[in-house]
Amino acid sequence: MEAPWRRSRRSAAEAVGLALAGYAEVHERSLRDPEGFWGEIAHGIEWTHPPERVLDESEAPFYRWFPGGLLNTCHNAVDRHVQAGRGDQPALIYDSPVTGSSKTFTFVELLHSVARFAGGLRRLGVSAGDRVVIYMPMVPEAVIAMLACARLGAIHAVVFGGFGAPELATRIDDVQPRVIVSASCGIEPQRVVEYKPLLDQAIALAASTPQSCVILQRPQAEAKLEPGRDLDWNEVFEDADPVDPFPVPSEAPLYVLHTSGTTAAPKGVVHDNGGHAVALNYSMDAIYGVRAGDVYWAASDIGWVVGHSYTVYGPLLHGCTTVLYEGKPTGTPDAGAFWRVIAQHNVNALFVAPTALRAIKRDDPEGLLANPHDLSSLRTLFVAGERCDADTLLWVRSVAGVPVIDHWWQTETAWAIAANPIGVERLEVKPGSVTRPAPGYDIRVLDDEGAELAPGRVGNIAVRLPLPPGSLLTLWRNDPGYVSAYLERFPGFYATGDGGYFDEDGYLWMLGRVDDVINVAGHRLSTGAIEEVIASHPAVAECAVVGLPDELKGEVPGAFVVLKEGEDQDVPELGAELMRRVRERVGPVASFRIVKIVPRLPKTRSGKILRGTMRRLAEGKEGRPPPTIEDPATLDEVAAALHELGYPRQIAASPSPSPGA
Repeated sequence: MEAPWRRSRRSAAEAVGLALAGYAEVHERSLRDPEGFWGEIAHGIEWTHPPERVLDESEAPFYRWFPGGLLNTCHNAVDRHVQAGRGDQPALIYDSPVTGSSKTFTFVELLHSVARFAGGLRRLGVSAGDRVVIYMPMVPEAVIAMLACARLGAIHAVVFGGFGAPELATRIDDVQPRVIVSASCGIEPQRVVEYKPLLDQAIALAASTPQSCVILQRPQAEAKLEPGRDLDWNEVFEDADPVDPFPVPSEAPLYVLHTSGTTAAPKGVVHDNGGHAVALNYSMDAIYGVRAGDVYWAASDIGWVVGHSYTVYGPLLHGCTTVLYEGKPTGTPDAGAFWRVIAQHNVNALFVAPTALRAIKRDDPEGLLANPHDLSSLRTLFVAGERCDADTLLWVRSVAGVPVIDHWWQTETAWAIAANPIGVERLEVKPGSVTRPAPGYDIRVLDDEGAELAPGRVGNIAVRLPLPPGSLLTLWRNDPGYVSAYLERFPGFYATGDGGYFDEDGYLWMLGRVDDVINVAGHRLSTGAIEEVIASHPAVAECAVVGLPDELKGEVPGAFVVLKEGEDQDVPELGAELMRRVRERVGPVASFRIVKIVPRLPKTRSGKILRGTMRRLAEGKEGRPPPTIEDPATLDEVAAALHELGYPRQIAASPSPSPGA
């Protein structure tokens, strides 16, 4: 493995010699010959020293991809595009309706900023293997800080800006950062959120104390700096000398990202440098069908995995222009905001959460706010983050006039588990399905005892080990926790925690978290299937179905419904209509008789509906609001609706589940 490892610029499809092959052939080879498949795809990344082998299985289930290889992720994301003569291409477009400003960085300008800030971090003592917590809003400096850490071989742990002090303290204690990079404030449509008081409280709560904090002062709220600890971003930047990228081993951690789960403490998911760079670069081609120079916009916060993978690393690794948006889908200033960004910046591919689309649809059900904007640059629109109901998918397809493609992945995988790989072959879109397993993923649907289920049977979605490159190595300083959380339940498989089924065509239908499957008198029903029916009603903007305690049946589904803007439905009549629809399409076994209209649904800041929290409210088990909640007042609204229904009440012992779906 000589020069080709360092200098190849072939596309992902060309790299595996399958430029003309279809999906079936590519996927089959990825499972039959994973080392040959990924070894050839790895030529798309520049290596300081080529890997000695492709896959190390000697310490299974702790697999390592491309052992012996040395590389630098920042070099691959920035420097190599400048060296290839594309330094004047826009690399990062910052669009901020909340400040009324925008700024574009070319690859040369981004390289200058990243190299200088990396030099500033090095002067503060940061070196390879050290951790840096990044607690920032959606500003260019946040991306620069992430890339600067990668340039040094340091490990970044990004925390969503505005997270409460206790949650930030937990993450500080987990990774023990040498430096924290933050900002004086974040900006919401109706308020300014001061970060520095939250950061000070978190440091006071944490057992681990950083040596330094670098603070970006924003004019909307200037922060008071702590002498001897806090430093102004501009001073750190201006006083620094630029540094070159530092090569690290392929398996060296690139970042730790904390995700909630079944344990009380957040799990620190670890992603490596080598496998992550190979997989993300490949995914831009194979999954999203984009090329270097295209404009790619993932409308996600960098505090979430989508922001890591497809606002920062994926597009830049592939030589695309990425859009960093500091705003909301509605309210900045209206539900036409996304269409304005697409037209203004000639976006070719948009990646967005279904929740954002439902919010746009709620405020502009006819899609009239898209009309003033030229959307001709847009080729495809991708959705992920939670289930996308067919009605929302079809609505946005009609408004945007482009294919809308659902796909599914997790913080732990960093890229798609199942998708419509349009860079390999554009498969038929089945609204409601996440299409087929992505290359490298051997997906099975298992019953609770681990037996594989036939098509059409709902079960636990699992992935046969080893996971492909880019997926988590382990949990931060918690190998036993990694095994117990993901690998113990189904030996030889990674348990995704999601449920679903394959249809007769091999399409995967992801129905949501296993916890969202409710047991009604022994019948296992997907809340997602009921939501799909409710969301298809023309008056409904969005909805959440949760299992509510029932003394006779164990659980019954209850629907919390938000109406579209301007809808003035007769509530009893609407409820009766929704019940009739569910009875016809899901069946009377659903025992669906509870519908409550609410003004809003409780959601995380990433847009996921807090169904589990709503269910625990109904059971009287819920304590303080989860740290990820966007607006705690929404829980009060749901609690009031539950009170009208006679909840909370404890759930009765559920009847034994039936063997079928």
